[in-house]
Amino acid sequence: MAVPPPSADAPILLVGSSGGHLAQLVALRSWYRDRPRHWVTFDTPDARSLLADEAVTWAYHPTTRNLGNLLRNLRLAARFLRRQEVAAVVTTGAGVALPFVALARLRRVPTIYIEVYDRVDTPTLTARLCRPFLSAMLVQWEEQQRLYPRSTVVGHLL
Repeated sequence: MAVPPPSADAPILLVGSSGGHLAQLVALRSWYRDRPRHWVTFDTPDARSLLADEAVTWAYHPTTRNLGNLLRNLRLAARFLRRQEVAAVVTTGAGVALPFVALARLRRVPTIYIEVYDRVDTPTLTARLCRPFLSAMLVQWEEQQRLYPRSTVVGHLL
């Protein structure tokens, strides 16, 4: 059965932890400026400031080694994706990304991961966990391609 394309008003879902992950997603502004979008991040002062006029769903944190918050975010992702049509999921990580990427891909929604700029020698845990669910893996350095075969270099976001 073919999956119909999303409607023109379906938002891009931008998912990322607050701090540097969020800053790298915000740096894509020229790409998403004229598109409907929705954000998923942590309720922190920097996120509130950066996303003051945006549609945001606040995720549970911390996510590092916190099984309870992983499960809460999995439930949050399931509810969100069941209620809201999404054109694509774009993420820079970290832990909050996995539930949204995995469930979106199972729903045949395109999923794009942009590896963070400061991990050149070793892959991030979130990228390794999300990789099986990705439609596209993007990296910011040519050196990162040896960590992620078949990735696409997009250059520096910051």
